[in-house]
Amino acid sequence: MKSFLGTLLLVLCAFGTVYSECSDADRKALEAWDRAWGAAGEKGDKSALMSIYADDYVGLPAMTGKAQTIDDTMKTFEQNRANPPQEKVTYGHYLISCTPVSATITHRNAIWTPAGEGGKEQTFYTRSIHILEKRGGKWQVVSNAGGSLDDSSVLWYLEQDWNDALQKRDKAWFEKNYAAGFSSVSSTSGKLMNKAEDIADSVEGKATIDLAETTDMNIRVDGNAAVVTGIFRTRGKDEKGAAYDRKIRYTDTWIKRDGRWQAWATAGTVIQ
Repeated sequence: MKSFLGTLLLVLCAFGTVYSECSDADRKALEAWDRAWGAAGEKGDKSALMSIYADDYVGLPAMTGKAQTIDDTMKTFEQNRANPPQEKVTYGHYLISCTPVSATITHRNAIWTPAGEGGKEQTFYTRSIHILEKRGGKWQVVSNAGGSLDDSSVLWYLEQDWNDALQKRDKAWFEKNYAAGFSSVSSTSGKLMNKAEDIADSVEGKATIDLAETTDMNIRVDGNAAVVTGIFRTRGKDEKGAAYDRKIRYTDTWIKRDGRWQAWATAGTVIQ
């Protein structure tokens, strides 16, 4: 199943890169459509679901049709209403491609669960892939697949989360996802920093970041350790207000502790 989802995602992304006619407005509208679909299921809005699912809908891998899928959704809604779940689900990292009459939507799902018998909160990740067609002037889902993420995929998304945290100066993200013994080597000054120093440098600095993106990622996992290499590009204004556009070849080291991946070390070199 994981192999199928990974292959399908690569195919869809390649399709979107070559044939996509999506504007930013199209992507925002499709993301809003997807979130409305999720809300309809949470609210048990059967009439909305009847409109969202195409009559020939097929859900993978169980090959469930429209009627069965909506029936299962309504049963889950009734169960949750009687016994509200403790877990929380958030959706993000949307990859959307489209033509005037078709679209693919892929996103990560983060499922947070409160502290259980082990005394620790946990977050699990899955990925969903939706295939849409525009019929009668409105979008309908014709197929859907989903599954859990392997370690490489989890790390790929965590690297994107790291970029987002830098732009948002999200101290809570760094506190949670940096390991206790985290260390970093500045790509510009060569300064060695521990966890507290790196977080302060990331969230309290006067520089602004307009763009933070990662390309050419290579992810190697060996048991509870992983090394990620790639090119990190950042653009914005430095502490003195001067514009910059910088690319850094970096190496991130991750370790799995308490059942989740945590950043352990990072170092980079500016590409001239």
